[in-house]
Amino acid sequence: MFNVVLVEPEIPQNTGNIARTCAATGARLHLVEPLGFDISEKAVKRAGLDYWEAVEVTVYSGLDDFFSRNAGGRFFFASTKAAARYDEADYRDGDFILFGKETRGLPEPLLAANYDRTVRIPMIGETRSLNLSNAVAVVLYEALRHTDFAGFKTEGALTGRGD
Repeated sequence: MFNVVLVEPEIPQNTGNIARTCAATGARLHLVEPLGFDISEKAVKRAGLDYWEAVEVTVYSGLDDFFSRNAGGRFFFASTKAAARYDEADYRDGDFILFGKETRGLPEPLLAANYDRTVRIPMIGETRSLNLSNAVAVVLYEALRHTDFAGFKTEGALTGRGD
């Protein structure tokens, strides 16, 4: 099981989409405060986060709290400032993949201290970045590919309806 870590997420709809991706993949969702929205049950329902209950969510008071409670973990850091591509990393079951806030990404000192495990999604032109929920899906599914999608339903079937 992989761990998706959102550091100071700002947009509830992005977090809702990411929660749905976590529900579909069995990934744990870690939220590092401060959050740009309320995650009370009422607020979550109002934002349409209907997969929230299907996801194991842990909230941390900050990055220090996150790292102290997950000491010994393997961490990857997603950033447009990385030199390595996301598909070049050697992901393993249980890894933590950190993503920064929508407007600024992860703190540069954190990236500098972990640059050998910082990965980027290639893009053309002057595109600043992908939407956070899209970036999480791209990197998480690559990590899952490294585990050969163990335990996943990997085949579908037509319904026979013909429409």
